[in-house]
Formats: sequence, C-alpha cells, structure tokens
Amino acid sequence: MAVLVDLTKCIGCESCVVACKLWNKLPYHPRRTVKRQEDDLDDTRWTVVQKKRVQGDNGREYTRFVKKQCMHCLEPACASACFSKALRVDENHAVVYYPDLCVGCRYCMLACPYDVPRYQWEEALPLITKCQLCSDRLKEGELPACVGACPTGTLTYGNREELLRKAHDIIDRNPRYVNYIYGEKELGGASWLYISDQPFEKLGFKMDLEQTPPSDYTRSYLTKVPFLAAAWGLFLVGLTAYHHHKENKENKEKQGGGKDA
Repeated sequence: MAVLVDLTKCIGCESCVVACKLWNKLPYHPRRTVKRQEDDLDDTRWTVVQKKRVQGDNGREYTRFVKKQCMHCLEPACASACFSKALRVDENHAVVYYPDLCVGCRYCMLACPYDVPRYQWEEALPLITKCQLCSDRLKEGELPACVGACPTGTLTYGNREELLRKAHDIIDRNPRYVNYIYGEKELGGASWLYISDQPFEKLGFKMDLEQTPPSDYTRSYLTKVPFLAAAWGLFLVGLTAYHHHKENKENKEKQGGGKDA
C-alpha cells in the first residue's frame, strides 16, 4: 500500500497536520520558541506542510506546498540499523516503532537519509518519534488520518502499483507535470510517492539518493552487533575479575608483611 501526493493540488491548509495530531494525541506547541524559516518535523509534529517559493523557467514565481513525513521506505534504513527490532515493517508496509523494544541508541536517526526520526529531548524518559502511517487505522480498513482529512484530493491511498500506474498516466496526459515520480526508485522505493509540476530539487527534495536500499549495506554489519556486544560484556567481566584478583593479592601481601614486622 502507498500514498500518492499530487503537489499541484495542495493549498497548504494543514488539515493533514491537525488530523495527525488529533489521531496520535500529539501535544500542540504554538510554533515553539525557536524561529525557523520553515516548519520541520519534531517530536510532536509527525507531518508538516512546508511553503516553497519557486521561480519557473518563464520567470514567474510560484508557491507550492510540500507535505513532509516519514517516507515509509520499502527497505527502510532505520529498521535495518535498529538491532533491537524497535522499528519494523508491518503487513501494510508501514514502518512502525515499538517503544518497549527501543534501547535509545538513536542509530535510526543517523541511518535515515530523509532525516525523519526525532528524539524527545525534553522528556525525562525520551523515545524516538515518527509517523506510523496510522498503522492501527489501516488494520481496521480505514485511511491514514492525513489522507482522510485532505479536502482537495492531494493525497490518494491505495495499492502501490496501481498508484504508480495512475501517476504515470497523469504525467503522460498533462505535459505541465515533471516527468518523474519521487519515491518510485529512491533508495529502493518508498510508500509515499510524489508528482509535481515543478522540479523536485527546487522544492527541497533530496535528489542525490542512490537507488540501492541502505539495508543492503547495513544488514551484514548489524548481524554482528549482538556478538560484539556479548564479547564486550565478557571482556568487561574478565577485566573486573582480574582487578579483584590483583587487589586481593596485594592486600594479602600487605597483611603478610605486617605480621612479619
């Protein structure tokens, strides 16, 4: 399953942002205290709508709105980097976070090419936060909250292959669209697909991503993590035993020397 985003239809109403907050019971912070040029994801904002000003080839300036959230990659780098299995792909291909399994290493934040997972820096017991693609709603046959709240038809949820065919058909029939579907092949593909009438690089999308999934590189290394952790633990146990033995020997020598005196 996937979501197709037609950026030509987005009016920046942020209905998707509100719906996401309401369904996931996320707290509301009025723009927080740090001023930023554009809204970005944080631990309480799992999706945002960013306003972009783009100058076309004809010299005219256009305003476009770009919805940002987890891309839910088909081969997610965050999940491949998580040795505790706190991030997993479910049957609807939502990349879901299981906080009870998280050890707080934040490898997922380093691994994600889209800079999506965020950390609850202000919490006493912090967790990783990100869009879950409303996996609980999908299991009940409902739409993701953001898709259901969109009033302009910008977001379409459905089978990924069918959405790709629909996107290609839209591009073929309307020459104003850029002949590219963002998310179709990036890093092995994603469950969020974008079409646009403006070049994606002008809208802030990362265009230097490989088509090879990052998991192809990380999987072989991460299989060694449990063994390395166990080996490190044994090393520390042995080091502690050695120091205890050394201290006991020195104490005995001191006690023996005191008796001779």
